[in-house]
Amino acid sequence: MKNIKNGTKSIWAGEKDYLAFGATQVPVVHSVSFGYDDMDEWYDVALGKKEGHIYGRNTNPTVQAFEEKIRILEGAEAATSFSTGMAAISNTLATFLTPGDRIVSIKDSYGGTNKIFTEFLPRQKVDVTLCDTGDHEGMEREIAKGCDIVYLETPTNPTVKITDIERMAKAGKAVGAIVVVDNTFATPINQNPLVLGADLVIHSATKFLGGHADALGGSLCGSKELVEQVYHFREINGATLDPMSAYFLLRGMKTLQLRIARQNENAMKVATYLKTIDIVEDVFYPGLEDHPGHDIAKKQMNGFGGMLSFAVKGGVDTVRHLLPKLTYANRAANLGSVETIVGPARTTSHVECTPEERAAVGIAEGLIRYSAGIEDSEDLLADLEQAFQALPKHIHVQV
Repeated sequence: MKNIKNGTKSIWAGEKDYLAFGATQVPVVHSVSFGYDDMDEWYDVALGKKEGHIYGRNTNPTVQAFEEKIRILEGAEAATSFSTGMAAISNTLATFLTPGDRIVSIKDSYGGTNKIFTEFLPRQKVDVTLCDTGDHEGMEREIAKGCDIVYLETPTNPTVKITDIERMAKAGKAVGAIVVVDNTFATPINQNPLVLGADLVIHSATKFLGGHADALGGSLCGSKELVEQVYHFREINGATLDPMSAYFLLRGMKTLQLRIARQNENAMKVATYLKTIDIVEDVFYPGLEDHPGHDIAKKQMNGFGGMLSFAVKGGVDTVRHLLPKLTYANRAANLGSVETIVGPARTTSHVECTPEERAAVGIAEGLIRYSAGIEDSEDLLADLEQAFQALPKHIHVQV
């Protein structure tokens, strides 16, 4: 499917070989085990010498169809899957890092990822260096000192900061490091890190890939050599994607391009509107020309994404009053769904972190993460307007 567009790939990629009985949709194969009458064939499948399945913790036809679809969308040699996005991150890091190794990353990564960097990896005697996000010169200096992994997340969660993937990949390759990029916010529709020089691409498939907030999952794409190593770690440690979730993710991905196009559009309109509101201190969205990473995002992304965040005057008090007044937004710890989702970073992306830890990476307690859905933009803007107008007088006076 080399010359096929992403919209067509989202629908057709990876499914044909997994259809059965004339069905037009990939079946959900719930069987835990797969039987063989021929002992030699069974042995060959078990060793990976022949195509097939032996046990659900290792592989499954429905799951494999999902892996094939994301592999094709990311233009990768290979892909594997996981029970969650954090399983994809933790299994990948655990595969390649051992005591004495060094990883260089950014300070603004997702809260769960940040906890791995600040709590779990140091406990395993892995040297972790976190650089200011956007300080490319500083990051290049740290990478040049030598490291085993360069880990990027761009745009970041929740401050949507941007890192130049091509530039950091070049720096990582110069010292022999594996370059890993979390592409969850961008999706393969908006950004393809492998094309920009990354070795591995991670997704929390729970988010935009599935798009309907009804299935957990994660994926990893990259070279066959590297992906097979992570797959081996995952099959032994057991963070397996279940077939029903794989089916929901496959179904959701059929509309991926359509959803992302609408979410890109809605997020841009919401970000632009929020810039006009006095009670809003800052708006963070790479599509805005005054965003510090706008030029890099314009260079490496096909669209600016459906995620934005904004900080309100009055902090937590304003958040408490504003969010419940929104009609067309779920107040929940998720993102990337067809419905708009809002929530402060203190209860979503960085709930695991203390207020001090959040402040250290520039996340105000009044920062609101806004995941634009596919609703009509006019309704989203009107909903925000009525919510701001309905704020209590003491908040307007206070700020």
